[in-house]
Amino acid sequence: MDLSLDRPEGYLFVRRVGERAITLIDRELGDSFLLAPDRVVEHWPVHEAGALDAAHVDALLTLQPELVLLGTGARQAFPAAAFMAGFLRKGIGVEVMDNAAAARTYNLLAGEGRRVVAAFMLPA
Repeated sequence: MDLSLDRPEGYLFVRRVGERAITLIDRELGDSFLLAPDRVVEHWPVHEAGALDAAHVDALLTLQPELVLLGTGARQAFPAAAFMAGFLRKGIGVEVMDNAAAARTYNLLAGEGRRVVAAFMLPA
């Protein structure tokens, strides 16, 4: 059987998820960040879902998502309703999951050419 490496092209993708770091393509990030298919916003100042509020919505909306994936660390944790409502009022879907599930979902949707934005929270 012939095995070959098939690297996705045309978008940023997650290669590996750990408890304290996430690898994008070949670069490891150890701080929370926002990820869109065409760019990364590093050093996002949120390290847990409980810290999210309506003010954090704008940072995600500047990336023009059609869907937001919220990776809340090693475990799924839901943010305040005010944070979620900021997206729902604009007609933008938001899904909350752990970082590993958010990475898998992001890679799938970005690979389909969807305008997905993922917010990954890593411990401080």
